[in-house]
Amino acid sequence: MQSIALKVGDLAKQTGVSVRTLHYYDEIGLLSPSHRTEAGYRLYGREDIIRLQQIVSLRQIGFSLEEIRECLEQRNFSFDRVIQLHTARLREQIELSQKLLNRLEAIAQATSSMQPVSVEALIQTIEVMNMLGKYYTPEQLESLRQRQELVGEERIKQVQAEWQDLFEQARAEMAKGTDPASEPVQALARRSIELIQEFTGGDPGIAQSLNQMWQQEQPEVVSRGMVDTAVMEYLAKARAALEQTE
Repeated sequence: MQSIALKVGDLAKQTGVSVRTLHYYDEIGLLSPSHRTEAGYRLYGREDIIRLQQIVSLRQIGFSLEEIRECLEQRNFSFDRVIQLHTARLREQIELSQKLLNRLEAIAQATSSMQPVSVEALIQTIEVMNMLGKYYTPEQLESLRQRQELVGEERIKQVQAEWQDLFEQARAEMAKGTDPASEPVQALARRSIELIQEFTGGDPGIAQSLNQMWQQEQPEVVSRGMVDTAVMEYLAKARAALEQTE
């Protein structure tokens, strides 16, 4: 069996895992080096490197450090199982990437049709697709895809029209100076929550990812021009007021 003993700096350099991260894993007891030199330097052996590979794989899959600890403490959670999980996740990512490629090619083809898609619409669509990969996990994207197939294209178009109408009503109330806590705006807030619930299927993880995307990206981009920051903030105040009354 191959014998190996790497100092923390050498391990960091060869794996790309920072020294700071390795020190932190040691500090919390997630990955402690099996050996130390007489001078106190950490030395990582073969089993330590196997454990580090498992940690890195599970982190890429999306596990928290606490979840990783629980997994690695299970006697029946083997090295092969980690590889299987990581492989499955990569296959999902490849499949989703292929689907994204197909969609982009379809959009590109549409530009040469009798009713071409505008360049602005293309750019916004591509940007939104990239954002989906940024904020949603592969599992969440697959769940959204399945939900899209379940509700059908007709309902999706109806919901888009409902959002457009909702934003226009909110913009009108905001222009009139209507208090976000007033009943007309509260009704819009309730409807927006219902539409979000329909989109997410009640999945709190997807709802959290959606909320994060709206908070960190320009509303004009996410909504493809349907709503601006001012209206979104107005509706956010309405939802906040709604939560206080319920």
